[in-house]
Amino acid sequence: MSIPQGVVAGVHSDDTHSFSKPPRAAIELVVGWGVRGDAHAGVTVRHRSRVAVDPGQPNLRQVHLIQAELLEEVRELGHAVPQGGLGENVTTAGIDLLSLPCGTILRFGAQPAEPSLGAREPREVHGLGTGAEGPGAGPDTSGTGVDRAVGGLDAGASGAADRPGMGAGGAAGSGGAAGAMEVVDVGRRVVLEGAAADAIAVLAAVVAAEETRAVRGDERPAVVVTGLRNPCQQINNFQPGLLKRVLGKGADGTPIRRAGIMAVVLRGGVVRPGDGVTVELPVAVPHRALDRV
Repeated sequence: MSIPQGVVAGVHSDDTHSFSKPPRAAIELVVGWGVRGDAHAGVTVRHRSRVAVDPGQPNLRQVHLIQAELLEEVRELGHAVPQGGLGENVTTAGIDLLSLPCGTILRFGAQPAEPSLGAREPREVHGLGTGAEGPGAGPDTSGTGVDRAVGGLDAGASGAADRPGMGAGGAAGSGGAAGAMEVVDVGRRVVLEGAAADAIAVLAAVVAAEETRAVRGDERPAVVVTGLRNPCQQINNFQPGLLKRVLGKGADGTPIRRAGIMAVVLRGGVVRPGDGVTVELPVAVPHRALDRV
């Protein structure tokens, strides 16, 4: 049985295209759509810079995650960035998100006690945590005293960002993974290159494997990691000098992007601060380092 490798330190959403997102008591993930009520939820791109280029592109950025350890790091360098300050939906603790390969599944909440009869072994889970003690861990590591009880599932939500005809959890009110294939279908109808094309291929393989997975009873909310956030000038507009803390260069001049990762919702459900996070590295596809999407 796999065990939680990290913890949800905070959750955030906003129905407007604000740079930062306010904290919530909980958020709801909708399969193939994103965070219910969030401005960036949708099957096709919602980030305004991407919409301006081509609004028909698949939305590989439905959920934005940042590790709380990064917020602590920049705080020590003089930047008091609260959880949600960089616009993430989920702040985690105990997982090196940036090291995960494309196609990694992150499952939120308590592991089911027992798989059903006839289930095969679950896919490989690797210990990628950095010391979190499980669902009870994860106090406010941003140093800003964010109130975890702020808001709720409907706090700040707008029907404009809700998926039409969707019940809690996804298609037909279920948490089934098939809804994530809608993003793949969009990707197959347009011309994609580079990391976006790779991410669509990986997402298709992961969703197919999830649909045939023999382990039953694990309906936890889950996302598939698709790539990196591309740090932009907005970060300096938020706090001068912060961009250089999350965007560097390697010895060969390759950009090092540290402003979090992006994901597509694989299974729907409610995510709250304190939930455990289980990391499942991809087995259906070769491991590929994350790139901007």
